[in-house]
Amino acid sequence: MSPTVFRLIEDVLPPSLAPTYLAAAARALYVVEGSLTIEFEEGAAHQGADSVWIGSEAVACVAGPQGARIWRWELVGSHPASDGLLRSNPGAQSTLKLAAPLDLDPDQRWLMRCDRVNFPAGGVALTHVHQGPGIRCCLNGEITIETGGHRAVHGAGQAWLEIGHEPVLAPTTEREPTSFIRCFLLPRACKGKSSIRYVRAADASKPKSQTYLVFGERYIELPR
Repeated sequence: MSPTVFRLIEDVLPPSLAPTYLAAAARALYVVEGSLTIEFEEGAAHQGADSVWIGSEAVACVAGPQGARIWRWELVGSHPASDGLLRSNPGAQSTLKLAAPLDLDPDQRWLMRCDRVNFPAGGVALTHVHQGPGIRCCLNGEITIETGGHRAVHGAGQAWLEIGHEPVLAPTTEREPTSFIRCFLLPRACKGKSSIRYVRAADASKPKSQTYLVFGERYIELPR
């Protein structure tokens, strides 16, 4: 198995801030608020709110005229050179939301996918597993994660890890709709395909309350 660390960091970049440089790593950048220009060797990409950029190269990030709040997922080695916080750019703010060690099969080839999962008020994801691990972060509303004999409630801005193969039941609040942003690691054979599998055969054919918006997916290499 390949020891790695998967982490989620929130960055807040004010307008007119000098570019923020990120070393090469498999990562997804979700713009929660504002806008962001991402410069890389082959060109640049402009990302508005509620959009994602996924890549593995070194990049420079420039906030738009209203600044930017970003959720940044990164897959790094088990002993990364840094904790990933943006200390070298005065004015930027970084907060580590979650970092989790993962043992990923080096004989498997992997992709990184980022999507948004939406529930109506009172929606529920029936007991299920996934084909790989991932870190989720609640965007709005509230979701309860029941897995491995534990129960945890997550509100807006709170993150959690799902390891994939451990069954999860996920009801949401009846007070309002709930959405979360998910970045997870899947076998490349899952490209363009759903990774969810329902634990109970009867649940597979039931109507589902959740809907999905896939922002993108990219093939990645595991850190050395």
